Amino acid sequence: MKNNLIKVLLIDDDEDDYILTRDWFKEFQVAACALEWVNSYQAGRDAILTGQYDVYLVDYRLGEGNGLELLREAINNVCAAPIIFLTGQGDREIDIEAMKAGAADYLEKSQLAAPLLERSIRYALERKQNEKKIREQAALLDVATDAIFVQDLDHKILFWNKAAELLYKWKKEEAIGKKALELWQEKDLSKLQAAFSILMKNCAWEGELQQITKTGQEITVESRWTLVRDFDHNSQCFLVVNTDITQKKLLESQFLRAQRLESIGTLASGIAHDLNNVLAPILMTAQLLESQLDDERSKRLLPILITNAKRGANLVKQVLSFTRGMEGDRTLLQFKHIVREIQQVMRETFPKSIEVSTSIPTNLWTIYADPTQLHQVLMNLCVNARDAMPMGGSLTISAENFSVDENYARMHFDARIGAYVAITVSDTGFGINAGILDRIFEPFYTTKEFGKGTGLGLSTVLGIVKSHGGFINVYSELGNGSQFKVFLPAQQTPETTEEPDKEFPSGNGELILVVDDEDSIRDITKTSLETHNYKAITACDGIEAIALYAEHRDKISVVLTDMLMPSMDGLTTIRTLKKINPHVKIIAVSGLASTEKVNAATDIGVKAFLSKPYTAKQLLQTIGVVKNGK
Repeated sequence: MKNNLIKVLLIDDDEDDYILTRDWFKEFQVAACALEWVNSYQAGRDAILTGQYDVYLVDYRLGEGNGLELLREAINNVCAAPIIFLTGQGDREIDIEAMKAGAADYLEKSQLAAPLLERSIRYALERKQNEKKIREQAALLDVATDAIFVQDLDHKILFWNKAAELLYKWKKEEAIGKKALELWQEKDLSKLQAAFSILMKNCAWEGELQQITKTGQEITVESRWTLVRDFDHNSQCFLVVNTDITQKKLLESQFLRAQRLESIGTLASGIAHDLNNVLAPILMTAQLLESQLDDERSKRLLPILITNAKRGANLVKQVLSFTRGMEGDRTLLQFKHIVREIQQVMRETFPKSIEVSTSIPTNLWTIYADPTQLHQVLMNLCVNARDAMPMGGSLTISAENFSVDENYARMHFDARIGAYVAITVSDTGFGINAGILDRIFEPFYTTKEFGKGTGLGLSTVLGIVKSHGGFINVYSELGNGSQFKVFLPAQQTPETTEEPDKEFPSGNGELILVVDDEDSIRDITKTSLETHNYKAITACDGIEAIALYAEHRDKISVVLTDMLMPSMDGLTTIRTLKKINPHVKIIAVSGLASTEKVNAATDIGVKAFLSKPYTAKQLLQTIGVVKNGK
């Protein structure tokens, strides 16, 4: 401090005291001080207002006024320099009042000496500088985005920054002095108690806490606690830094759910492929027998076989839809047409105790979708809503134009910026428990009684919606019903009208090469073709198919080939056939009609794609279209 001259002003009406003080200043060992003197209340007041001194020494007795009043006035005028209060006889009550008013220190003149005065000036300046640093640090804490606060060991709040105000909705003046559990609720008190024990043992703790704020909002915070000593004259307390990770946890859960569904989808698609190979020959054989057997017993039993085989095929299609790879015929359409069809079904099949209402605006954007799959989405949601209202209630279908902005996309994992049609199906049923909300889209997961649901309804809905580039939001509370909101990308072009179904043509003796590694599928496909005036030869893999095609190239009209085969897969077989004859007409067949597979086949010249299991009519219609080059 020798290098920094400290300017000190003495405010005292006694000149002798000034002379004595001046002599003491000359004896200072560390602090280099320059002393000036004024002898009245008014002069002292004016000098303080100039703000040109580093320290003020104020005597209690100042003639027309007293030093205590001058001290209070200086503090009210935000005097930045420390004020040391001087008393003649050491009146304890006056000294206490001076400290309460904001004095940096108080000294009794009768006991004063140079060392004591120097030490008091030095300490007063150091404390002032420390307070300034603390204020600056506190200002920085208010800029921080994390909620930062200090609690004593009884959990009483001692410090509260701006971010804590924003997170917990309590103002600083409301929070200071209150206990933490008066400001928010902890969802797991046992975890809080364990955290406090670890803090006292290790002087630190960190972890995640679930809390409910003043407004009832549920939040998740990443909390870090540190034991602190001597904060604000408290012997022990702890600093808490809470980072709001609510949105992060929400996105994490959405991502984990997406990963879980993807892995289940991979398994499901493999099972579906095998089931398609089982169902295809059953379905085609039953249809052939139906046209050839005339006895009453066969006429009664075969429709049952065909119906159940189709039901099995539909179940497989639901599994494939869930895997987000199966894509049907899509067209531009208005959602109102789907709603009209669903309304008709609900009117005929739903209990009269369920009131159905719709709200579809006339200016609703079009969507590019598969009408059959969209019908399935809406039907599944409506059936679930019906099942949630066994005693009756209200079911509402509505739609609106919706624009997803950057902020909304950031809040929802699957959302992308752009225009959507938002389709809402809401009911007044018993709602969904929050504990199972994350699992409702898993395949085969159901809360219905045994035999009343496959658990594929919502997984199919999710698969179809995702394959259309959309996403789903679910809102539900126990006892207050559920709301499923489906978002599908909107188009700005008019809808296209559907063409009526064409007749299924028979053959004229054309030769068809059938390639499939499943014996039963090859045999029944060959039989079906021959029944409808075609000729057919078969191959069990790509290598045999290439050999047969090279031998009968000029006679083969169409090649029907499976995409998944041993030895040589479908794509390689097709490329090889194209090298032999660039104009060869090929129909690709697979139980896994993924978008990527369809695109890859189309790129190398495949004319059509059949998804297993297919009916004889679908087979004949596709061959008819391809061979005629339509």
